[in-house]
Amino acid sequence: MNVLLLGAGHIGYTIAQLLHNTGDYQVLVADRDLNSLKAIADLGIATREVDSADSAALEAAMHGQDAVLNALPYHMAIGVAKAAKATATHYFDLTEDVHATKTIRDLAEGSSTAFMPQCGLAPGFIGIAAHSLARHFDSVREVKMRVGALPEFPTNALKYNLTWSVDGLVNEYCHPCEAIRNGKLQMVQPLEGLEHFSLDGVEYEAFNTSGGLGTLCETLEGKVEVLDYKTVRYPGHRDLMKFLLEDLRLAGHQDKLKDILRGAVPSTMQDVVLVFVTVNGMKDGKLVQQVFSRKIFAAEQNGRLTSAIQITTAAGICAALDLFRAQRLPQSGFISQEQVSLEDFLANRFGRAYEEHQALTQEAA
Repeated sequence: MNVLLLGAGHIGYTIAQLLHNTGDYQVLVADRDLNSLKAIADLGIATREVDSADSAALEAAMHGQDAVLNALPYHMAIGVAKAAKATATHYFDLTEDVHATKTIRDLAEGSSTAFMPQCGLAPGFIGIAAHSLARHFDSVREVKMRVGALPEFPTNALKYNLTWSVDGLVNEYCHPCEAIRNGKLQMVQPLEGLEHFSLDGVEYEAFNTSGGLGTLCETLEGKVEVLDYKTVRYPGHRDLMKFLLEDLRLAGHQDKLKDILRGAVPSTMQDVVLVFVTVNGMKDGKLVQQVFSRKIFAAEQNGRLTSAIQITTAAGICAALDLFRAQRLPQSGFISQEQVSLEDFLANRFGRAYEEHQALTQEAA
């Protein structure tokens, strides 16, 4: 299968390596950053310099490709999806942006090719896990989805290091969030809904952020009483972000905030991804609860330290492509994460990354 991968950053590097190593995919990686492309070319993977903001250049790069995987910043998703539609190329991405996903869904209407956005961790795998748990109940009362990509060794006041896109981070902190309350879709404010809990003896906080639910609200509206998604951080992080975004009014100056974060908050490859889903409802006449939890750490892969967020995000989109190739997913139109079987995902050669985990114990909520 011929695959065009757009984006040669940390996530793109990991995706390219995973697909290339199988021998089942002919991968071409495109980016405008020649240094990033060189690192991928050193793996024996084909590369091409492309300005992804140029629609003509995008369409030219997609010529002869069966699928395009978009690992570019979220604000480029619509342009890439339009090029995929114009060239009849199957489309997969990692976007967490709600507007982009809705636009891509419209593009997919009546299409002979497939469009599957939000194939990362959250949105992405978290929706697969939550939907899988929920479908085993006779009726569902509450679905809680919690995900955190955290430094394993926090040292600064924010108790945070940059582990992924600053653009995506600020985007999810600044936009209204979907949730279901009393069975109806509602919009709630980011950084609100603060809660505290403990797992494996470590204290965490969680609060509303945008985009993590993907299309799950639409799928489960009217079928659950409560559904929400919250980002997990170490205690104190939310209050400092509220100070920056609201008190210092940086929500209205997001480019300035991104510059501050890039200049002051170090990045790290030593991170941990926490996935925690709880569903309660009625089953066989009894009120019961089921929990799905994973904790994934950074690990060495092919002699190179790979962060947990690289591992989990790349595994998500590679597993989606692999299941599509095996015809375990619809072959045209819009594909939501809820259409992926959790059993299929975890049995997949890429999805198995989520099985390398530590057991979690919830001590307080």
